[in-house]
Amino acid sequence: MTRDDRTLPERATALGELLRRNAARAEEDRRLPAENVQALQQAGLFKMLVPARYGGEQADFRTFLRTVAEIGRGCGSSAWVITLINTCQWMVGLLPEQAQKEVYENAPDARVCGVIEPSAASRAVPDGQVISGKWAFASGCLHAQWAFLGFPVVNDAGEQIDQGLALVPMEELDITDTWFVAGMRGTGSNTLVGDEIFVPDHRILLLSGALHGDYPTEHKDETLYRSAFSPALVIILAAPLAGLARGALDAVTESVHKSKKISYTFYDDTKYAPSTQIQLAEAAQLVDTAELHLLRAAEDIDTWAAAAEYMPAFNRTRVRMDTGSVAVRTREALDLLLNIGGAGSFAESNPLQRIWRDQEVAGRHAVVNPAIAAEVYGRALLGIEDQVTPLI
Repeated sequence: MTRDDRTLPERATALGELLRRNAARAEEDRRLPAENVQALQQAGLFKMLVPARYGGEQADFRTFLRTVAEIGRGCGSSAWVITLINTCQWMVGLLPEQAQKEVYENAPDARVCGVIEPSAASRAVPDGQVISGKWAFASGCLHAQWAFLGFPVVNDAGEQIDQGLALVPMEELDITDTWFVAGMRGTGSNTLVGDEIFVPDHRILLLSGALHGDYPTEHKDETLYRSAFSPALVIILAAPLAGLARGALDAVTESVHKSKKISYTFYDDTKYAPSTQIQLAEAAQLVDTAELHLLRAAEDIDTWAAAAEYMPAFNRTRVRMDTGSVAVRTREALDLLLNIGGAGSFAESNPLQRIWRDQEVAGRHAVVNPAIAAEVYGRALLGIEDQVTPLI
């Protein structure tokens, strides 16, 4: 394969027209078009967080999030799938070398999806655990060969001693078609079902250690795989939101340039109306603000990883707040942009209504929740040690 010397964001930008053209089809089919998957793979965008040892890009989080946002500018569902698959591949890089080899050694283009929620039953067996369960909202599962699945880690007496993520081949799982939603329909976030699956210890990531940066990988010198666990899992969900908002700004700006009368006014060209100018400016500023919060969080993660010191709790809570801020600012930007287009923004032929639905659904993911983010950050600002979630 010819080496692609373009930066990762540049590769994403080059796919913009294709992603925009296929966005409606992704929604209608409730999965990414094969053309999207192939193009994203050829551009190396499924391997942004894969170890370089296995042919991956091993990019830092700032580069990764910028690239995801650029993908989201063209198609929110594509950005979401790229986000989740890459993040799960990052988690593979946290596991022992033995597990990494099983995933990538004979299949360098292998992709990994995942569900963190421990909706499973488990029992301890020699050298591992046996798990059974159903795992909902497995974004990207239609395009993956492996899956990380949350489950309760138990001892020989059946008592829970930890929570874990089990790395399981997709061939040991069934996919139940359950993803019928108003937005982000193209992510194919269906339900995974498994029964009596043996997971060896080397393919289990224990959250008690991961939440404090204690990863079992032997490659302690690899900066990317020293990144703080919860901040990484949280902020990655904000990147598609930033991309969707930027895509909406693109669409409205282009529309405004096509001379159009504002109904029931004397304005024959909407771009000369102060209301249009002000709302567009305010929306653009909100999108810029969202991106600044996104990149500040990424910079925090990368800086602490490079320092070989685990990110302090206070900084981790601020990443959680930055994530919630992206959701709020992009939602406010979309509201203004919809106002500019008026009722016509909701025509089925207008991409803005799909972007709006995608943003509304994605922005309400449980770990994005702005109210919880504010509570977490507020407690940290006040020096209250007791928190409302372990994902910090």
